[in-house]
Formats: sequence, C-alpha cells, structure tokens
Amino acid sequence: MASKYYRVTDWRTRLESVGHSMGVVVAAFLLGYLFTYVVAFVLVGLGFVSLEVFTDPDVPLPGWVAIVAFIAQFSGFVAAVVAYLAWRDETDLFEYGVPDLTDLAWGVAGLVGLFVAAFAVSALIQLLGAETATNEVIELGQQNPRLFLYLIPVTILVVAPAEELLFRGVVQGLFRRAYGVVPGLVLASALFGVAHWLALTGGGKLTYVAIAAVLGIVLGTVYELTDNLVVPVAIHGAWNAFLFGVQYLVATGAVQP
Repeated sequence: MASKYYRVTDWRTRLESVGHSMGVVVAAFLLGYLFTYVVAFVLVGLGFVSLEVFTDPDVPLPGWVAIVAFIAQFSGFVAAVVAYLAWRDETDLFEYGVPDLTDLAWGVAGLVGLFVAAFAVSALIQLLGAETATNEVIELGQQNPRLFLYLIPVTILVVAPAEELLFRGVVQGLFRRAYGVVPGLVLASALFGVAHWLALTGGGKLTYVAIAAVLGIVLGTVYELTDNLVVPVAIHGAWNAFLFGVQYLVATGAVQP
C-alpha cells in the first residue's frame, strides 16, 4: 500500500525523477566548471595572476585565487538549481524557513549524528583495512594551511547552501515525489556520494563515496524530519567548518593527526 514513505508512481514521474536528477547534477558541475574557467580567464586577463598558476602544477595556487574559484564553482550549482526551478516552474520540491526551537534541536541532533556516523564508518574502515581517498581541497590546504581558515566562511555561506539546494532540495525532492521519503532519501544520498568522485585523489575513492553517502543520509533524514532546508544547510556548514578547523591545526602542527 502506497504511503509517503514508499510509493511507486506512474512511469513518467519515475523516469523524470531519474533523468532530471541526473541532468541537474551534471548541469551543476558543468556550470561550476564554466564559471571557474571564466573567473580564471578574467583573473589572467586583468593581470592579477599568471597563466602558469592554472596550467603548471609546480606553480603554487594563491589562497585567494582558490577561494574565488571555489565560490565560482558552487555558484554554478546554485545557477543550475535556479535554472531548473524556473524551467519546470517548481514550487513544492523543497521547503525552507526561519528555524524554530524544534528545528534547532534537530540541528544539534543532526550534527551529533554526523559525528557518530563518521566515527562508526571510520572504525569500520580501519577494521576492514580499507584505503580512503583524499579530497583535493585537503591537499591544497596542506600546501597552504591558511586556506583552511578561508574555507570556513566560504563553506558556511556558499558550499553548504549550494550542495544542500542541489541534493537535498532538488534531487531528494524529485526522488521523494516518485518513490516516497525512504527511497528518495537513499537515492539522493547515493548520488551525493558519487558526486564527490571528481574531487578525489589517490586510491580508495569508493570508500570515500560510501562515507559521503552515509553522511548524506544523516543530512537527508534531518531535512525530512524538519521540512526545512535551512537545517541541513546549517549542519553541513558547521560540519565542514569543523573539519577545516581540524585540518588547519594538523597542517600547522598545533595538533597531531
């Protein structure tokens, strides 16, 4: 029997949920790369940086340039979401508003849930002896630790809202409409994990994707419980800010990994 938690709608809705979800994610990345290349072209053209900064791996990337590039990339995510919503005239894919006390409570619970999930998955990975890939952002920060500090406000104000709009807002909304809350949550989280593949270096990429998917399930669950996209945005931003803060302390030798 169909319910809000699980249902199978008509074939057209199911097909659209898959095709449109994949399409808006691909569009987000393409626009992200386009915006980044445009910014790089402008910076080089105006003489702020040399072309070698973007073409020669031996030339260090200035921290401020990396920040501008990140903002441009995730602005592409927002542009893709806005374009999709305008094209489809969608008004009910996701909800948002000023968080109330219940939302704040779920926000704290969700942040704790992320820590618990990350700890549990890390323990399992160690037990299995699996390798985990590294996000290229971490490698950039290790070369220039101050970058981690710059990334804290960027992830709170730009990265977290952009990713949550895309994956919890549009993608989870589309899958929920076609399959219900639980399948929508799982499918959106899986796509969220896979989307991190392009930002990874080294071996163990599948392990990293699995970790991101598990964390996506926590964020998606909080969203379904609150019906307020602002809550997972806040959790996501706080989580990333914490990770960047820890990475800064490790990179500067303030704490041992």
